[in-house]
Amino acid sequence: MRMTVIGTGYVGTVHAACMADIGHQVLGIDIDAERIASLAAGRAPIHESGLDELLARTVASGRLRFSTSLAEGAAFARTHFVCVGTPQRPDSHAADLRYVDAVVDGLAPHLRPGSLVVGKSTVPVGTAARLAERLAATAPGTEVAWNPEFLREGSAVQDTMRPERLVVGVTSRHAEGVLRALYAPMILAGVPFFGTDPATAELVKVAANSFLATKISFINAMAEVCDAAGADASLLARAIGADSRIGPRFLEPGLGFGGSCFPKDIRAFAARAEEIGAGEAVVFLHEVDRINTRQRSRVVEQARRLLGGSFSGRRIGVLGAAFKPGSDDVRDSPALVVAAALHQQGATVRVHDPQAIDNARDARPELAYALDVDKACEDADLVLHLTDWPEYRDIDPAALAALVRSPVLLDARNRLDPERWSAAGWAVHAPGRPQLSTAAPSSANVAALAGGAS
Repeated sequence: MRMTVIGTGYVGTVHAACMADIGHQVLGIDIDAERIASLAAGRAPIHESGLDELLARTVASGRLRFSTSLAEGAAFARTHFVCVGTPQRPDSHAADLRYVDAVVDGLAPHLRPGSLVVGKSTVPVGTAARLAERLAATAPGTEVAWNPEFLREGSAVQDTMRPERLVVGVTSRHAEGVLRALYAPMILAGVPFFGTDPATAELVKVAANSFLATKISFINAMAEVCDAAGADASLLARAIGADSRIGPRFLEPGLGFGGSCFPKDIRAFAARAEEIGAGEAVVFLHEVDRINTRQRSRVVEQARRLLGGSFSGRRIGVLGAAFKPGSDDVRDSPALVVAAALHQQGATVRVHDPQAIDNARDARPELAYALDVDKACEDADLVLHLTDWPEYRDIDPAALAALVRSPVLLDARNRLDPERWSAAGWAVHAPGRPQLSTAAPSSANVAALAGGAS
């Protein structure tokens, strides 16, 4: 089948390449001519596992092409996926729909009767109905459907090719039939398919994100209680996660969530609920947001205590800049927020990340960056683990101890092995966990540990 994907950011690029890979003819469209030229050459604009190879393969096959013209897209196909951003408005917590509206208005003069506009962007409930009314006046015979994305950065290709569910909000059998045909390989493989009304489809996305965000903030709230009580939040999480009604996923005490989805989505959901008279039903989301934001200042304050109450003249090595592992995305990254706060309060900060250094430097040029872990941590008074990259779990703590000024680790993600680091002479600290440390080793012992590990 022929289709267009309008907006070639994170969601659009992955969706276009995956749909082409399962056999569809896809035209990706964006107003950014430089990005389109890069994509047409088979180069992905983002770091995402498997995407470079997938993009190169589908472009070479001829099934995936790119353009800057909505008119060309409307002539090419009758099914159009809208994958543009819906950021938080600068003047409120509500979603900014200007880019979605601009796509629909730009398409309208070129659409043929029988065309289907399918939204994948995360939008406030009621958006599809509003756009359908708009198109009824400007492009009669056109339908609107909503097909929310559930991609996780770092595993987006896998999530698209083997999704846990497909949700489509439609108003006709024709629209559902088109989307069933587009996703036929996934449906035949047993992926659950939910055909709903558009409002339900819009809510599924924000409800899912809100539930997951609530689990994260809940366990971080428990970590605060554990800190006060001298209990272990990691063991608490494992114990309650063993309950099949609760489950272990997203019960990981630490620095909290960030990125371009969870924070702005729960705020926009609460704002929209208020608009339609259901604000009291989701008032808890405000506290979820506050708990999450508070984790960043808690880590900064814990770092301050570990350094004797002042950052002045202190060196801090920061491990991680991306908001999560597997991605080079630094939008609303808790790691960068913490690193910038340390710098602003007088610390000398050097940041390492396996993939996100360039984006981090663009976002926070005032910080210093290192291309390897050793350089980031050299002569450090404190090492902070802020993004859970697998590479950091493979660090030799004994060898690193020989490079720092003081072997003190603050594992804000609670994912490094505290006993392994402690055995190598580190004082190990983490939110919601009792301190695990040994006496600071002598330089001779540190050298011996480093030599024994090599």
